[in-house]
Amino acid sequence: MPQNNPGSSQSLARRLGLFDATMLVMGGIIGTGIFMNPYVVAQRVHTPALVLGAWLAGGCIALMGGFIWAELADRMPTAGGQYAYLRDAYHPLVSFLYGWVLLLVIQTGGMAAVTVTFSRYFLELTGWHSGEWQIALVALTVLTLINCMGVRAGGTVQSGLMVLKIAAIALLVFAGAFLVHGHVNWKPAFDQPISPGLFSSFGGAMIPVVFAFGGWHTATFASAEMKDPRRDLPRALIMGVIAVALLYTSVNYVCVRALGISTLENTPTPASAVMRMALGQRGATIIALGIAVSTLGYLSQSVLTAPRVYFAMAKDRLFFRQLAWVHPRTQAPVLAIAIQSAWTMVILLTGSYDKILNYVTSMDVLFWALTAGCLFILRRRDTARSAFSMPGHPYTTALFCVVCLAVVANTVYRFPANTLIGMVILAAGVPMYYIWRRTLRA
Repeated sequence: MPQNNPGSSQSLARRLGLFDATMLVMGGIIGTGIFMNPYVVAQRVHTPALVLGAWLAGGCIALMGGFIWAELADRMPTAGGQYAYLRDAYHPLVSFLYGWVLLLVIQTGGMAAVTVTFSRYFLELTGWHSGEWQIALVALTVLTLINCMGVRAGGTVQSGLMVLKIAAIALLVFAGAFLVHGHVNWKPAFDQPISPGLFSSFGGAMIPVVFAFGGWHTATFASAEMKDPRRDLPRALIMGVIAVALLYTSVNYVCVRALGISTLENTPTPASAVMRMALGQRGATIIALGIAVSTLGYLSQSVLTAPRVYFAMAKDRLFFRQLAWVHPRTQAPVLAIAIQSAWTMVILLTGSYDKILNYVTSMDVLFWALTAGCLFILRRRDTARSAFSMPGHPYTTALFCVVCLAVVANTVYRFPANTLIGMVILAAGVPMYYIWRRTLRA
């Protein structure tokens, strides 16, 4: 039975190595975005230079974030990762708000949408006549049970799915580069004169790009279960982000080369279109299988990592105390895993995940900026040089914060209604923090 005192709960098991950590970083980033978002970007900017420039900029942002999080991970290799950085650098209220929107919006909304995407591709591949929600619930339940068996079991499944995911993307790049005739016309470079309108359009294109690149930070949630987090996690963050940036840029290059901008912006499934051009219907089936594996891998990573934040919140007595309980045999925070999956199922069954995804990016990127700001505070408190120092700090760290806040501001400008809903959910967490603190510490 769960214990009421989180302090008496067992510790998490340290069973993840460098390979597992790298697969967690890459698995947290690569979901369905790279297979579908290229056409969204092409709808907002209309030249190859701008389209590829947006993805290169997204890779640079993610790499800067990877270096920042690598130093934070080296300085604070504790359970909860980003949650712990926000708590110790600012105030427990800030970290609680992050966990609040992570559970209600960011993680579970994304998981619900990805689970439905997996269900659609699964049904298309198998020809079964079950409902999408039934397949989604079964997939989520199976992954939840696997991760409740322990971090080793969850990590093994996640790493295996990640390897298959990389293979699918590599096949797409190979097919688009060598089996499809095409070319890239680099002129004109811009689709409109250099002006505020051009920057706004480019900023709009960056929203799906940032969403596709997001997720590297979720690997830090499981730092307390890594064998040597101070050595492995920073390396995994840097290597994983670089590998994903190369994969993403390559995919978008072959999409632009094979389809052209005008076709790409009207093709909601560009990966399938490229594979169909290269290998016919067999190619489309292969990439559909790859997308199904990719969505399942992302879901597996989400089930494994994010519950460690709710575990850390419960240890701090800012959430249900039972969520800090660790199963004595599997050494997994099974109740924290279960509550996230249960809420994901609620969102899935209500069909509200599409609306939630509209403001996931603004919430996530806002906390990226706040987390990067932690580095200024932690360096001031401890002047000792980290083994994985952020190159060019404080200028590069400040630039990352400014870029993140610019993305948030542009999202507010372009999608004010959706962003306002996210801000209201965030603000609602403030009174909840004081209610939890007063109730659970009484």
